[in-house]
Amino acid sequence: MSGHDHDHDHEHDHDHEGEHDHDHDHEHERELELEARRMLALARIRQYGDGVLRMKAREVETVDDDVRRLAARMTDLMHEAQGVGLAATQVGVLRRLFVFSDEGDDRVIVNPVITRRSDETEVEDEGCLSLREVLVPVERSSAVTIEGLDENGEPVKLELELPSARVVQHELDHLDGVLIVDRTDDESRRAALAKLRPQPVLR
Repeated sequence: MSGHDHDHDHEHDHDHEGEHDHDHDHEHERELELEARRMLALARIRQYGDGVLRMKAREVETVDDDVRRLAARMTDLMHEAQGVGLAATQVGVLRRLFVFSDEGDDRVIVNPVITRRSDETEVEDEGCLSLREVLVPVERSSAVTIEGLDENGEPVKLELELPSARVVQHELDHLDGVLIVDRTDDESRRAALAKLRPQPVLR
């Protein structure tokens, strides 16, 4: 899931030319570097139109070193892409696991299952690292209980509220081949699909 959902471009004031120039240049360089890293990371994440994003991931039978390596790689990629969640299908791996950032803590959930959803729902704009530049309103349960295994194969049970509840529902959808354009209203879907006109998928 994209962490860029509520971005605004900042216009910089140039009233105090000179005194802040050096800091400003340094900050600008850092912003450019972060943006370059984000674009590189996004290039490694499967984008809309790639068939893998429509496939259903398989249960993980054993949480082994391969799974841990995959989770670590996905966590790094999520941060570099400035996202808050990433599912294995988004890196072309059809296994049921995702990583997400829960109030600053990185978490891994293998074979995730939502065992409880609140009756209360909330509609909010969602973005996705596999659907760049698209934001669409999606209705989600305000609170969920999710269960699965952690990166060590130990049982984990998390009771989450927004925004983390939204993130895990979004990532679980990915494991079932479901995207935010499937969950939004017709008008928003049409606008999003116009933006997403099939681009050639580069391997």
